[in-house]
Amino acid sequence: MNDTLYHELALTLLPGIGPQLTRQLMSYGGSAKNVLLMPPGKLRRIPGVGEATVKALTGPEREKAFRKAEADLKKAEKDGVEILFYTSKRFPSRLKLIPDAPAILYYQGTADLNAPKSVALVGTRKNTDYGREQTERIVRGLVPHRPLVVSGLAYGIDIIAHRAALQEGLETVGVMATGLDRIYPHTHQKTADKMREQGGLLTEFPFGTPPDRYNFPARNRIIAGLSDGTVVVEAASKGGALITAELALSYDRDVLAVPGNLGSEASAGCNALIKSNKAAMYTEPPDLEQLLNWDAALHQSGKFKAAPSYSTADFTTEEFAIITVLAAAPGRELHMDDIAWQSQIAIYAVASLLLGLEFRGVVRAMPGKKFALV
Repeated sequence: MNDTLYHELALTLLPGIGPQLTRQLMSYGGSAKNVLLMPPGKLRRIPGVGEATVKALTGPEREKAFRKAEADLKKAEKDGVEILFYTSKRFPSRLKLIPDAPAILYYQGTADLNAPKSVALVGTRKNTDYGREQTERIVRGLVPHRPLVVSGLAYGIDIIAHRAALQEGLETVGVMATGLDRIYPHTHQKTADKMREQGGLLTEFPFGTPPDRYNFPARNRIIAGLSDGTVVVEAASKGGALITAELALSYDRDVLAVPGNLGSEASAGCNALIKSNKAAMYTEPPDLEQLLNWDAALHQSGKFKAAPSYSTADFTTEEFAIITVLAAAPGRELHMDDIAWQSQIAIYAVASLLLGLEFRGVVRAMPGKKFALV
């Protein structure tokens, strides 16, 4: 059994310790094992740690978490499930860029979660024939780019998107609001089975987690964070698809919406997104290609500058880790604290490394301790 992953998993299974507190504890403890063995007095000196957290980390709940972690690791190995702590190199790099990223993920599938291109398709659970037709049309338009198609495995637009991707030979990942052993809705079991072989299933919730209502908004942030852009096909004036769109916008990700007939409740949310300039209008594949810079012709014309390539031979391991983090956010600057978190390098070391890279002309510094690749 992987001792490091065992302690990381146990830490995330403790009650009251969410992703942000997990990262806070890790920044002080250095490792999950150190956190779980830390004495109460030292825990109390960590900002944000109260008595409830101390009790969870040192009392009977800790032993329950250890037992659950051991059982879950055995089940994961048996079922071919990969458990990814946020410090893992295989943890999706796009998710590391969002402030409320999950601390751990359970993944079962064959797709690369760090695929070069990724797009989310979301919408109402009560789709119309128009919504079905547009979803299938959008997926067909994606085929030349071979992106990872992300959605939520729910009724309506979600499952239509997954099935269309499977039909077109595209890899598709379903982000779940349950444990991987609880396919919801159960009627999508056969599609989920196919996705394990041509894409995957992903969740932050441990085995046995039921489809509780409050899990779905949390699931939506992963859909938005895992994708370069989100396309809303049909959405009512309120609902999960609009939540996903708002989350994508808050993460500085592009949002597109398919317009619908005026007066159609199924398209009211999409029309509102377009009217308020929160979403670009999707009418044909070039709309998405140009917004996400996927249009090869535009790149060849020189309108967009190609990202520079770097060789590991020219940099130290830590320098290249910083370059990799900055390269994952092209055209955007990152704060020094974000660089430290995403690269898993101590903040004092990051400051020195960035200075060295700046002198070499690899990165440029901007006001507010922000940096970007040159």
